[in-house]
Amino acid sequence: MTEMAHGAVPLRDGEPILPRWWRTVDKWSMSCVLLLFGIGLLLGLAASPPLAQRNGFAPFHYVERQILFGGIALIAMLLTTMMQPVLVRRLAVIGFAASFVAMAGLPLFGTDFGKGAVRWYSLGFGSVQPSEFIKPGFVVVAAWFLAASTEVGGPPGKRMSLALAVLIAAMLAMQPDFGQACLILFAWGVMYFVAGAPITLLVALGGLAVGAGVMAYENSEHFARRIDGFLSAEVEPTTQLGYATNAIIEGGFFGVGVGEGQVKWSLPDAHTDFIIAVAAEEYGLVLVLAIIALYATVVIRSLARLTRERDPFIRLAGTGLACTFGVQAMINMGVAVRLLPAKGMTLPFVSYGGSSLIAGGLMLGMLLAFTRNRPQGQIGDVLLRQGR
Repeated sequence: MTEMAHGAVPLRDGEPILPRWWRTVDKWSMSCVLLLFGIGLLLGLAASPPLAQRNGFAPFHYVERQILFGGIALIAMLLTTMMQPVLVRRLAVIGFAASFVAMAGLPLFGTDFGKGAVRWYSLGFGSVQPSEFIKPGFVVVAAWFLAASTEVGGPPGKRMSLALAVLIAAMLAMQPDFGQACLILFAWGVMYFVAGAPITLLVALGGLAVGAGVMAYENSEHFARRIDGFLSAEVEPTTQLGYATNAIIEGGFFGVGVGEGQVKWSLPDAHTDFIIAVAAEEYGLVLVLAIIALYATVVIRSLARLTRERDPFIRLAGTGLACTFGVQAMINMGVAVRLLPAKGMTLPFVSYGGSSLIAGGLMLGMLLAFTRNRPQGQIGDVLLRQGR
């Protein structure tokens, strides 16, 4: 009766879970994610052998690990897409709680691996970065709070979600990881805006964020060094930004050729934070534009499907996840072309990194679960019925 009233497609009685999942999931977005992972492996074959050689490993050591972690990420993504929104929310709450506890323990048990920021737990055979896993969990939990605040007699979800965002951003800034802190605040701001926040309040919060940035510049040598390097008129050619800039210039439109790039021999993070520089040098602007198009397709299609969604929690959570995914990619590529200060942020599904890949798989799995076609009244049906 509900489906007939709202005009949505009804469930097919007795339909197996796999056919129903395949019929309702966004196959275009899922295909784009698989292509991004494939491109990541292709670039890993070029970028990681020099690093493996310097560290005394087999030439394709990092590629093999990327295949392993990527396989786990894709399985996690596919399994998550099959879940109902309620189950996704429960998974996110558990993941968020575990990640929050892990982040709280970093000052005592974490390590910086010589990079000046305590962001990881060393496990001997590998490492874990809790901040990668807290992002999807936080987005879903914050969306839950924001949606609950719209109900009659609901909790003060807007204030609760803001307090949570500020707390997590502060914990990240202490590592220091200002890039992830900004991403958390951005995700909350997008969801708060979609939930109906006044623009003046968002401007005021933006001013507070700028003030916090000024304080960080005055009190954090790590932060100040990166800002000064970004604002400098000259790019030191022997820095990571210098190598990346030169590689992008050398690549031109079609690149210097597969395996012919030189930046991978100079950049210590060529396989992670600056993987787009390897793509630009060896394959040129053509591949870079293709990568941008794949990210844009996932974000735009997800947002378009969410505009038809009736459930406020699903709309908010899906919007937050889609925007976080897209903005992280923008930040990574913006750093490489010197549009943004260095952030130490990976390119989702393309850069090497176990935590980044698996957390990205969970994030995209949640997003694809929220954007599935469900037999419920969509917001367009409600508006059409009200206009009659």
